[in-house]
Amino acid sequence: MKPRVSVVVTARDEGEHILTALERITEAVSLPCEVLVVCDSPEDTTVPWVDKFSRQDPRARLVLNPYGRGPARAIRAGFAAAVADVVVVTMADGCDDPQQIDQLTRLVERGVVVAAASRYSRGGQQVGGPLVKGLMSRLAGASLHVLGRVGTWDPTNSFKAYDRHFVQEVGIHSDKGFEVGLELVAKARRLRRPVAEIPTIWLDRTFGESHFKIAKWLPAYLRWYRFAFGGTLSVDKMHELLGKTGDKGQ
Repeated sequence: MKPRVSVVVTARDEGEHILTALERITEAVSLPCEVLVVCDSPEDTTVPWVDKFSRQDPRARLVLNPYGRGPARAIRAGFAAAVADVVVVTMADGCDDPQQIDQLTRLVERGVVVAAASRYSRGGQQVGGPLVKGLMSRLAGASLHVLGRVGTWDPTNSFKAYDRHFVQEVGIHSDKGFEVGLELVAKARRLRRPVAEIPTIWLDRTFGESHFKIAKWLPAYLRWYRFAFGGTLSVDKMHELLGKTGDKGQ
């Protein structure tokens, strides 16, 4: 049976901790699914544990990132390997609520191209995490929602569902950090495609080590923040404006 959702989990040296994330996801998702754990290299400490889990649950499988190191490239690799029409991106750190994957998937099946899990909409919450990072994320989300009308209060959150055909159409141009989520929201806005959100409760990780590099990745976030503001574009004009076609997840 073809899965209705491909869950892409980016992981870097999570080791045995990846088992907790996989157990939570496979327990929570009721729709037919595949769970793709993307690692940058076969030497990653996550790899043997994913192999062990996949022998018990064939819905999970390892994907080695062919595009080079980094979370943006790992997400691109996940889209390229996905077979479902809906792709949900989530992290291996346990911060996201896997029980919402079904709901996000159904929103995309109803016609939106991006369904966001929002920490900042009514009913959402962020528990823990770096203060400065949280303030910057909240400010960016509020300004993009009110002034840019992007359809979500939380465009920077990585926990989102996507119409895979939309991603193939617009491509992924991000090449550094976790800015793919913001990029695809910005592209949806410029193309005037529908974006929706549901509230989520984000809990800071209780195991492992965060690899988020705010100073290094901030310029890339600012690029897509600025891009979200502007007039309607066609897909061809968007690619012309961005200077390259990007990886289309094929």
